Amino acid sequence: MARFKPCLNSSTIRPTPVMDKIQIAATAGYGAIEIWHDDVDAYLQQGGNLVDMRKQLDDLGLEVPTTIYLADWFDASADTWDGALEECRRRMDQSVQLGAPHVIAGPPGGAADYALGASNYRRLLEVGVEMGVKPAMEFLGFVEQLNTIEDALEILQASGHEAATTVLDPFHVFRGGGSMESIAMLNAGQIAISHFNDAPAEPAREIQHDPDRVMPGDGQLDLDRYCQLLAATGYDGWLSLELFREDLWQQDPLEVAQRGLEKMWPYLEG
Repeated sequence: MARFKPCLNSSTIRPTPVMDKIQIAATAGYGAIEIWHDDVDAYLQQGGNLVDMRKQLDDLGLEVPTTIYLADWFDASADTWDGALEECRRRMDQSVQLGAPHVIAGPPGGAADYALGASNYRRLLEVGVEMGVKPAMEFLGFVEQLNTIEDALEILQASGHEAATTVLDPFHVFRGGGSMESIAMLNAGQIAISHFNDAPAEPAREIQHDPDRVMPGDGQLDLDRYCQLLAATGYDGWLSLELFREDLWQQDPLEVAQRGLEKMWPYLEG
């Protein structure tokens, strides 16, 4: 029995239309797909509707672990909170309609006021839980702060909300200069999902960004250890292939998705 389940983050086959991404994920053999709100909005603007999207997901037996993402909430002040929350509500409503238990909430790019962010995260969670979806606070290795597991855990604990979670990603752990061993600080209930990818030896860690990510096993990261630590928390959910490579976007999306799943199987099975 596999220790984790395979999910496709739809960024991996951008710019394929979202309904085609859903079909590709199922055809390739994934059990779930992470959907970006920008893709949903483009589909709706072209005359689509969420009822049809949810039906296709259900017909194909695909789950939606998360939708991506909520912005501008972390450092929202008293003057900007209502505007930020309005957009977050709109996106969280999409999440609920698509059956996603979590929606990823991104951190600010620059300096972060942790006290304000933790308070805002609690408020965001309260709204989301009432609506039927839980915002998951993601850390990103290439932002100024909130770039390690320790940073994310500080926000989760300071929020004081039992539904507080984060998103793990081997690239972001590496890029932020943290240690994979820090995964042991978390329990399974604090992990909404694990993205999955690898990082190359070049360029230098400090300048790597999303387009530098590579397929699992094609880089330098100790993904075996990452998965050991992840499983030790009790997490047995999704590993979601998340890449942002233009060279892959120019290839046949089904072939990319199939190749990605083949690359992930050794880590899924353990």
